Amino acid sequence: MKVLFNLTLALAALTSLAASAVSAEPANSEIPPTIAIIIDDMGHNLHEGERLANLDQPLTLAFLPYRRHTDTLARLAHSRSKEIMLHAPMANTRNFSLGQGGLTADMDEQSLTTTLRRALQSIPYVQGVNNHMGSLLTQQLKPMDWVMKELYRYPVYFVDSRTIASSVAGNVAEAYQIPTMTRDVFLDHEQTEEFVDRQFKELIRRAKENGSAVGIGHPHTVTVDYLEKHLPLLDEQGIAIATVSGLWAIRNNNQRMFAEGEKQTIRPAFAKKH
Repeated sequence: MKVLFNLTLALAALTSLAASAVSAEPANSEIPPTIAIIIDDMGHNLHEGERLANLDQPLTLAFLPYRRHTDTLARLAHSRSKEIMLHAPMANTRNFSLGQGGLTADMDEQSLTTTLRRALQSIPYVQGVNNHMGSLLTQQLKPMDWVMKELYRYPVYFVDSRTIASSVAGNVAEAYQIPTMTRDVFLDHEQTEEFVDRQFKELIRRAKENGSAVGIGHPHTVTVDYLEKHLPLLDEQGIAIATVSGLWAIRNNNQRMFAEGEKQTIRPAFAKKH
C-alpha cells in the first residue's frame, strides 16, 4: 500500500477506514505517522526548483515574492500537484536584508497590510503563508496582529517557521482562527548530507511519537539530492507524507479549512515591489 498521502488520500483514509487504500490494521493506527515537508526560499534557483517540483511526493513549496523564477516555478509546481505558499519576508534580529516584499517593524498598519496583500497576489495558486526569517517581527504582537488580520480575509493557512522560540505568530494566528501549524524540525541548517540525514530522522522520530510532524528545508543541492533519494523509501518505513493542508486535515478530523464563500478570493496580480 502506498502511504504517500496527498490531501485527497488523507481525507479518504479518514472518512472510509474500510477503503482499500487503507491497510487492515487496528482502528487506532489507520493513519500512519505523517510528515509534511515545506521547502522555503523558492524562486531563486531554477534548476533545484524544477527538481523539487518534479518529485513524486506531495511537497509544499514556499515562494519568496517577486523573485526571478517565482511565477514560473509556482505554476510548474502546481501542475505537478505541489502545494504553494507565500514565504513572507519579515524583519530579523540580525538585520539581514529582506529583499522585495519585506515586512518591517517600522511599517504602519496600512503599509504592512498592503505589502503583504500584494505579495500574496503575486504568488500563483497560493494556499498558505509562512515567515521568511522574522526573528524580530514575529516576537511583536502589534505587527503580528496586523498580519493575521489581513490573512484572515483569505482562504490561507499560516505556518509559524519559528525562527525564534519567543515567536507569537502562531498564537496570534490561532486567535484569529486561521488554520495554523508550527515547524518542528529544520532539515538543513547545515548543508551536509550527514546533518540533513540526522534532521530527517529526527522529523520521522517526532512523527512516530506525536502522529505527525512538520519539517522545513531549502532548495540546496544537498537537500534536494537527499529528498530525491530518501522520500521514495518512506513507504517501507510506514511513514506517510502530506501537503500542509493534508496534514492539517488529518490533525483536525477531516474538517474543511474554509466553508464555501467564507473568504475573499486572492486576486492574482503582478504587484508593485516593496
